[in-house]
Amino acid sequence: MPRPTPGATARVTPAAPAEPWGRVDDDGTVLVREGSEWRVVGEFPDGTREEALAYFERKYADLASEVTLLEVRHRRGGAAASDLRSTAAKVQAKVSGAAAVGDLAALEARLAALVDELSEATAAETAAAREAVDAAIEERTRLVERMEALAARDPRSIQWKQTTADVNALFEEWQTQQQRDPRLPKSTAQQLWKRFRDARGAIDKHRREFYAELDETHKSARDRKTRLVERAEALAPKGEDGIAAYRDLLEEWKSAGRAGKKVDDALWARFKAAGDALYGARADRANAEVEASREKIEAKRELLSEAAAIPDERDLAKARTLLTSIQRRWDEIGRVFPREQERALDDELRKIEQGVRGREDADWKRNNPETKARANDMTRQLTDAIAKLEAELASAEKTGDKKAIATAAEALEARKSWLRALGG
Repeated sequence: MPRPTPGATARVTPAAPAEPWGRVDDDGTVLVREGSEWRVVGEFPDGTREEALAYFERKYADLASEVTLLEVRHRRGGAAASDLRSTAAKVQAKVSGAAAVGDLAALEARLAALVDELSEATAAETAAAREAVDAAIEERTRLVERMEALAARDPRSIQWKQTTADVNALFEEWQTQQQRDPRLPKSTAQQLWKRFRDARGAIDKHRREFYAELDETHKSARDRKTRLVERAEALAPKGEDGIAAYRDLLEEWKSAGRAGKKVDDALWARFKAAGDALYGARADRANAEVEASREKIEAKRELLSEAAAIPDERDLAKARTLLTSIQRRWDEIGRVFPREQERALDDELRKIEQGVRGREDADWKRNNPETKARANDMTRQLTDAIAKLEAELASAEKTGDKKAIATAAEALEARKSWLRALGG
């Protein structure tokens, strides 16, 4: 079996440039050429020279494969440059003074170049990581400020359903950033989380206080409305007579406040049902009255048919007697329902009454002694004026005074018109 003894160096005569990378002495010692010198890498006494070289050449090939793998991983990307750099440093330690036969200097040169590239890449990665951390801090800070802005709002003006959804969304985004973003410095992360947590806790405290107060308000409104419902239901035996009291309860209901949607809906259903029962009793009464009014309506229509002859009666006394008889029988029939029907019938009879009254007023004016006296006096005055104007007109015609003729004729015609109006 081979016995590698890395690190041992034997000074021998420099090899020719074409000499291979390794050689095996007669005692089985294996050496590798490093520049102009040979270094002992181990012993292989139990095999041939070819087997000894092949064994140590395979060790070189393994090292070369590691270097190549690192170069490929760096070119392809994906692996962190800092990790590759650490691995490259370990491979460098294995290549330096390695118990292997091959161009170790070339491997070391490749590794040195790769380490230089990885150092630059590591620096770029570090800068990018720092920028990513700064961006993550900025994003996390924005979440904190938005949460603090919600916490600073007046709890009485907050729409809690929407605000709760906003708080949950901010918390989910915080968790997403924690999983997605790079790890923040511990002190910064703790400070931001404390601000976020405290603001979220303040909002939760305000929400609990708001709903506790709202529950108390709802309880008060629920108790008040429950009492109103019980009072409304107690009106049922009064039937229609309970409507006025129910309306008063309805006004109290409007000012009783909110008791929560479900409770409000349930209590309102009971309250409305109590009112419907009262109004239903009135509707039943109205329907009964309408049914009972059918014959009355027909009787009043017959009276209207009889009254249709009154306007044509020339004898005013007979017209009044007939109207009085119809009015008496109309009142005896009594009220009818619905009210719209009653008003329509009353309006038709009222037109006939107004016609008779108008004729009576005109007759009274004509037969009033004072009115007659004034009319006679006016007639005499107009008659005297007409006689005088006729004399004036005759005189003007004799003299041929056209202006006087026109004035007298105009005044005479006016007086005659007034006299005709008075019935003279």
